[in-house]
Amino acid sequence: MSDDAITVTEVVLDESAVDESTVDESTSAPEPTGNFWTEPRATSAGAGWVLLVTGILGMAAAIALLLDRIQILIDPTFKPACSINPIISCGSVMVTDQGKFFGFPNPMLGLPAFAVILVTAVLVLGRVKLPRWYWLGQAAGAFLGQIFVGYLIFQSLYRIHALCPYCMVVWSVVPIILLLSISRVLPDGGRGRSMRETLWLALPLYYVVVIAMITVQFWDYWKTLF
Repeated sequence: MSDDAITVTEVVLDESAVDESTVDESTSAPEPTGNFWTEPRATSAGAGWVLLVTGILGMAAAIALLLDRIQILIDPTFKPACSINPIISCGSVMVTDQGKFFGFPNPMLGLPAFAVILVTAVLVLGRVKLPRWYWLGQAAGAFLGQIFVGYLIFQSLYRIHALCPYCMVVWSVVPIILLLSISRVLPDGGRGRSMRETLWLALPLYYVVVIAMITVQFWDYWKTLF
């Protein structure tokens, strides 16, 4: 996981360098305050590819979960392919109250959310310059998504006591989308680059914490595999 985090970080830092090349190298002239939120800004193709891959993974996971949930509604005895044992089991998670937090299957939230990410990815890869207000809106949505992911991680580990592989795909991609979106809101220049470098340290830390929680909580199961 940490290698992936480093790769994503390098993409975003390279992207910030592209942004800075359009400004005077001295960085002594600040951006016009009135244009900070509305001025279109170029985004690197690397960032677009990161959004495209994470969007596809998230969308695929949401679709798979929703289709399996529909099958369970049709046939309560249906066993999803990702239900391998009592610990690795999508079915055990999706039939709980936590699996329909708002009264409908959680994957229905993921469909429009990841659709937005895919649209953003296509725009970026198409060299469409998006203003900071757009990235701020996406960052706000991703932040709410990350809070919900945190809730679901806690519920899966300490209340449901099962891991859903498709859910874990979502756990993995949402923080990348969040940090990338926030990085596009930050100012250009040396100060912005420094802030990006600090920001992306959160990604490997997040993965380490989640993996540690999963390892400790299900250690009795993991040790039977060796």
